[in-house]
Amino acid sequence: MKNVRVKPAFVLLVLSLSAGCASYRPAPIHPGENLSRFESRTLGNPALEEFVRRNSPGAIPRWPPRKWDLALLTASAFYYHPDLDVARARWGVAKAAVITAGQRPNPGVGVVPEYNANSASGISPWILGFSLDIPLETAGRRGYRIARAGDLSRAARFHVAAAAWRVRSRLRKRLLDLFAAVRTETILERRQTVQGEIVEATEKRLAAGEISRLEVTRARISRDRTVLLLREARKRIAEARVAVADAVGVPAAALEGIDISFPFPDGFPANPPSGEVRREALLNRPDILASLAEYEASQSSLRLEISRQYPDLRLGPGYKWDQGDNKWSLGFSVSLPVFHHNQGPIAEAEARRTESAARFTALQARVIGESDRALAGYRESLGKLDAADTLLASQRARRKSEEALFNAGEADRLAFLGARLEMEAGELARLESLVEAQKALGLLEDAVERPLVPAEEFPSTP
Repeated sequence: MKNVRVKPAFVLLVLSLSAGCASYRPAPIHPGENLSRFESRTLGNPALEEFVRRNSPGAIPRWPPRKWDLALLTASAFYYHPDLDVARARWGVAKAAVITAGQRPNPGVGVVPEYNANSASGISPWILGFSLDIPLETAGRRGYRIARAGDLSRAARFHVAAAAWRVRSRLRKRLLDLFAAVRTETILERRQTVQGEIVEATEKRLAAGEISRLEVTRARISRDRTVLLLREARKRIAEARVAVADAVGVPAAALEGIDISFPFPDGFPANPPSGEVRREALLNRPDILASLAEYEASQSSLRLEISRQYPDLRLGPGYKWDQGDNKWSLGFSVSLPVFHHNQGPIAEAEARRTESAARFTALQARVIGESDRALAGYRESLGKLDAADTLLASQRARRKSEEALFNAGEADRLAFLGARLEMEAGELARLESLVEAQKALGLLEDAVERPLVPAEEFPSTP
């Protein structure tokens, strides 16, 4: 048997065709290693510092900062939180689909050896044939595929922005819970001090025979109830700090020793007109823009299916070495639209476009309802806060009046302590109204998906 010699040109052809091939690299997931990486997350991470400095709107003079406000914690959540990792990964899939959509179909090559058993003497019985199959897309199908993939990629990018807002909104709610618990603890500590003084004063009066033991018992029960409320507030503080860490995407230990600044001032943004809020929500919300991009993708899908009514072309040039004769051929083929004209896929694409339009309209209606409800709740909560401010001002004035009478010797100590206790109750009621107004403001911000307080800057979401 003769040795077969491979020509260098053939080797170069094979190497050139395989040069662009990708190779598989395993990427196993180890739950234990993931847990260790999560537990090692801190807010002093140099990589986090670089990320925050690059993406935060304001300058950061030192790292780590003395106080962590909503903007800094939001930027940290953008770096750490897994929800954004999932959204970015989906965007990566959509961007890769753009590459897929732009690929042209590869040509094919065929080798057809034949053997002639009746060949004449002295003539090789082998007939060697080579053919190429070159597909040619028509009717602009490649452009429609690229347009559809680009629209879906743009929609995925808007979904990243929507996920970023959800991360920020959840973090703000957790910070508000922590703020409410800390302020409640402060007020209850003051109230406990006043009630302790009331118990002491009633015990002295009981010893002097001026009041009954029942009044002392009532004072002690009121103080003990405040002690229970104080313990509950401290429990809420511990739980809220863990919830804030979860909203950032770090373990609870990462917030130990961290001074958190609460961005919840008493001042609120001006009462915005309902039309302005609705227009802002309908024009700039990321989910609205994503739904619009998905509708454009459905339009491109319909154009693509309509273009498939027209068949693709296939060129098939070939060469045959036929027992010493060189023969060339040029093949041409096209599919015949005999049994259908792609009516089914066109109808499906039209139905999907109608469905996408209906989803967009339904989303707009839901956003309008959310913005109107949020605005109505915000206005009512501001009115309730004004009423609480008025009541607290009256209670503070009464406390000052009782203090003046007590200092002048015209009122007893219990009346003065009662006025102080009543004022602390007013402080607690005012805090509840403030927290309720801040929650209403958060819902209004969620309706438009952007901060409404100028001081609350929103970091970018790379």
